[in-house]
Amino acid sequence: MSRVLWLVLLYSLLIITGCGSQPVRKPTTYTVKPGDTIYSIAWRNGMDYHELARFNHIGRGYHINVGQVLRLPIAGNVIVKSVPSTSIVKAKPAPVIVSHVHWQWPVISNSYSATTRPNGGKGLLINGVVGQDIVAAASGKVVYAGSGLLGYGQLLIVKHDEVFLSAYGHTQNLFVHEGDAVNAGQKIASMGKGPSGAPQLYFEIRSNGSPLSPLSLLPQQR
Repeated sequence: MSRVLWLVLLYSLLIITGCGSQPVRKPTTYTVKPGDTIYSIAWRNGMDYHELARFNHIGRGYHINVGQVLRLPIAGNVIVKSVPSTSIVKAKPAPVIVSHVHWQWPVISNSYSATTRPNGGKGLLINGVVGQDIVAAASGKVVYAGSGLLGYGQLLIVKHDEVFLSAYGHTQNLFVHEGDAVNAGQKIASMGKGPSGAPQLYFEIRSNGSPLSPLSLLPQQR
């Protein structure tokens, strides 16, 4: 092997190695766009809306303006380190979920599957038919209605209390608006088509910004 070729290969190896050790950078700011709410921004970035508001000194009304630059309480650099094989990692016990919200299924269907979203969300894809009624899984207030969150289609977010939010994605029609109060079982939307083109509802529940398995809260279907 010639000296020149050997140097080229060595340089390439150093570049690859260097790229592999670079920290993963996450956005540290977000510019408010039309239709955004503090809830939708927090949802998009997988955080608690209380934390986002506190971090930006936003009052209890959670009012934000288009063009406003929000700081995101996310570490800018994340470096993943390997754990030595001799280390013993103890698994943390699963937290016990306590909810004073009385939940019900948003769609009548026995066909569903667990799924995840790129922002860390995890929920259910519930199969049905186009135009099928979607109801509020619990009483609350609509805090977002729109299609500005990538991967959710036309989406509703309902705030149930200071802890729990629920989301209804891939809807066809919306029958409520942002700011509306809704009752459990009230028709709020109709089913549209999911990413695969099949009629589906994406349903998610979050507690303090963290996604939960909806099956751990929803009543068992008969």
